[in-house]
Amino acid sequence: QVQLMESGGGLVQAGGSLRLSCVASGSTFRISAMGWYRQAPGKQRELVATISYGGSTNYVDSVKGRFTISRDNAKNTVYLQMNSLKPEDTAVYYCNAEYSALKKDYWGQGTQVTVSS
Repeated sequence: QVQLMESGGGLVQAGGSLRLSCVASGSTFRISAMGWYRQAPGKQRELVATISYGGSTNYVDSVKGRFTISRDNAKNTVYLQMNSLKPEDTAVYYCNAEYSALKKDYWGQGTQVTVSS
C-alpha cells in the first residue's frame, strides 16, 4: 500500500540547481528514515544522502557541501536540494523510506537528473 512519488528531476546545465521531492503515502506509521540514492548508466546504485526522523543527516563525500537533504514529517516528504550540479551527478535518483514499525523499506520509481556541460 505504501507508495513513494518523486518529482523535480530534469535537465540542467553544469553549475545549476534542482530540488527533488518525494512524498510517501498509504501508511500512517512513522517513517524512521528517508534517503536518496542514485544510479548512473552502467554503474551501481549508490547512497546519496539520508535523514532520520529527528533530522540527523549523512551524505556521500562527493555531494557534501553541494546537496542538502531535508524532510517535512507532517507531510511525509523528503527533499534533496542539489546545487552546483556537475555532469557526474547525472543519474536516476531514487527515494527510499524506512518504516521501522513495519520492518520494511520502500522505493520510489526514480526521477532522471541530467546535467550537461
